[in-house]
Amino acid sequence: MERDSQLELYRLVADRLKEAHSRVRTLQVPEGVRMALSRKLLAITAAAKHDLSGAARRLDRLMNDLDEGRFPSERGTDGTP
Repeated sequence: MERDSQLELYRLVADRLKEAHSRVRTLQVPEGVRMALSRKLLAITAAAKHDLSGAARRLDRLMNDLDEGRFPSERGTDGTP
């Protein structure tokens, strides 16, 4: 039973990550903002391998930020603030 709920959470997180990547790709924002959002999504994807529930919470926060129009500030193309 526990394993089934874990698999369902994996499916949910995978589907939501796919949706989030699609949304970020289509946002009308400066490239630096898009890159920052993509880095956040990559970090969440990596975290999901070790802490699935934590990654799900981070993804929820990121999706809420996207829904509310809250985006990270644009950074320089060389990674500096």
